[in-house]
Amino acid sequence: MEVILNKDVSGIGKAGNLVKVKEGFARNFLLPQNLAQLATPAALKKLEDQRILKSAQDDKLKEEANQLKERLNSLSLSIPALTQSGDKLYGSIQAQEIVAALNVAGLLIEKNYIQLAEPIKSLGTYEICVKLHPEVTAKVKLSVVKK
Repeated sequence: MEVILNKDVSGIGKAGNLVKVKEGFARNFLLPQNLAQLATPAALKKLEDQRILKSAQDDKLKEEANQLKERLNSLSLSIPALTQSGDKLYGSIQAQEIVAALNVAGLLIEKNYIQLAEPIKSLGTYEICVKLHPEVTAKVKLSVVKK
């Protein structure tokens, strides 16, 4: 029996997938729990329409991310920080400070988009990766200078 999954079911598939399962499993578990629906022609048409709509929305988000990537790649930020003797910082520069600097530059970026392997603990110039979309990553130049 073919069913369309409404929710992710471990060992079977993800939501929106068309899967073939045993009739008893579908009738006794998937359908009563509302985890799946029968694969009727109307349900298959609705699933295909949803896929097309989701694809169009994803293309739009990717295009917006590419436009933002161009702005970020040309951007150079500078963050002043207190230092100890030498180039070592008292604290560290983390994603939150980078987001604040981007906000000052007029770009609203969420903290979880910033990808830092570890906090920045010394003066210098760094290249920060900003993941805007699963397929789009921008690089921002960041200079940490003495306050």
